[in-house]
Amino acid sequence: MSRRAVNITLDNLDDLPGRCRKCVFWELDPVSHDRAVEAGDTAFEKESWVSATLLEWGSCGKVVYVDSVPAGYVMYAPPMYVPRSVAFPTSPVSADAVLLMTGHVLPEFAGGGLGRMLLQGVAKDLTRRGVKAIEAFGDLNHDGPACVMPAEYLTAVGFKTVRPHHRFPRLRLELKSAVSWREDVEVALERLLGSMSPDPGVLRPV
Repeated sequence: MSRRAVNITLDNLDDLPGRCRKCVFWELDPVSHDRAVEAGDTAFEKESWVSATLLEWGSCGKVVYVDSVPAGYVMYAPPMYVPRSVAFPTSPVSADAVLLMTGHVLPEFAGGGLGRMLLQGVAKDLTRRGVKAIEAFGDLNHDGPACVMPAEYLTAVGFKTVRPHHRFPRLRLELKSAVSWREDVEVALERLLGSMSPDPGVLRPV
């Protein structure tokens, strides 16, 4: 069984799960998001965002394949490229950090180490690019599929709360600590990405 993680590009964007391919929760501000949903052109907006971010900043996500079958993905970008980030009560994201937006490993591939592979790939990519940390918004009341990651899983994989909130704390992972993730943290990474299933139909307003 071969496994490989590659950068998200316009050529493989359609390998994201269907709902994720059309989801622009993070890529647009709340008003623009609602307009795109009403117009039915969220897939186009997703492609436009990826194209612009690749041209201006570079790699903004990874897709992992198992025997050439897409099995999961993760997306990340500096906060200036993520309009939704400013809508959170614990914004803004720190200037020296990149925002971990969202990610998902398909259920049939869960438990195979793909979450670890994706997150370590992100850490290595950002470290090479001189980024100091990864930040993410967590959801303390995560009770189902959504684009906001459960806070408990973020803390389990080494993220530390930098701005508390009763619902959406902002958390941070220093990349220098990411290179020494222990095995138990890797298991938590699997749980984190395995729990994610972005679905525009169940998103909760922030």
